[in-house]
Amino acid sequence: MDKRNALRAGAVSATVTLMMLLSSPAMALTRDDGDDPGPGLSVGQTIGLYVLIPLAVFAVIAALAGMPWGKKKK
Repeated sequence: MDKRNALRAGAVSATVTLMMLLSSPAMALTRDDGDDPGPGLSVGQTIGLYVLIPLAVFAVIAALAGMPWGKKKK
């Protein structure tokens, strides 16, 4: 039974690896028609965009969700 599971896991792993290799772009450095990449982001812009803005959105949502429980009537 263990050999059968190991064989099945190996086959699934090999299939997934093969599919990943086949789906990778072969000519990734060749620009397509209409492909016009903009200028890159600086480190500060990247951190702000992917770290600070999501944290700020989370804080606002958490504050809004906690407002009804912030002031309890006695």
